[in-house]
Amino acid sequence: MRNVVVTGGSRGLGLGIVRRLLAAGYRTIAIARKESNPLSLVMEAANRERPGSARFVAFDLAEIGEIARLVKALRHDVGEIYGLVNNAAVGFDGVLALMPTSQIEQLVRVNTLSPIVLTKYVVRTMMADGGGRIVNVASIIGFTGYSGLSVYGATKASMLGFTRSLAREVGRMGVNVNAVAPGFVDTEMTQGLADEQRQQIARRSALRRLPDVEDVANAVEFLLGDNARSITGTVLTVDAGNTA
Repeated sequence: MRNVVVTGGSRGLGLGIVRRLLAAGYRTIAIARKESNPLSLVMEAANRERPGSARFVAFDLAEIGEIARLVKALRHDVGEIYGLVNNAAVGFDGVLALMPTSQIEQLVRVNTLSPIVLTKYVVRTMMADGGGRIVNVASIIGFTGYSGLSVYGATKASMLGFTRSLAREVGRMGVNVNAVAPGFVDTEMTQGLADEQRQQIARRSALRRLPDVEDVANAVEFLLGDNARSITGTVLTVDAGNTA
């Protein structure tokens, strides 16, 4: 069984990715600060069907100094890490001029610094093992912009640049690095949008709807799979045609 680590795997998009990857036959390690009831149910069902296929690791990804220890423990406990899905993120919105600097720092720490450092340690093991897959969850906000999300947009744009450059660095060692850029997906992070805003976004989209969690999870699964072996340094946009 191939091991895939999914950060922010306890709810929302991360939970959807965990569910999809388990269904596709991967052994999935969900990382989050705490285990949620929905994740517990998903893992129980998976472990009944395939014992040991799902596990949870409690870890605060804002603790940058502890990430090396986390990866060492994962490597020891589960063995070779085939895939890493950098999904964990915080999504404060607010006008930059009024945003507390502590919130700006938290956004950059969790959304950019943490996945880069985590990838640094995981990619070392992948290169030693002869290959692997990294999928970074970005956002269309990283290239379209959105009022009130300037800092969030900056963190997601940085992940796009990171994806393309890292793909060139590690490709010759058999590691593929790609990103998915979801549009406005119906998760807890978009609950702040008024119905009118959602409808407006849906109307603007080519498919006249918002994508759902499963759409994004399917894209992640594709990029991790054998059918994507020649795809690297790419951003797969899943937004129901919002940016078409």
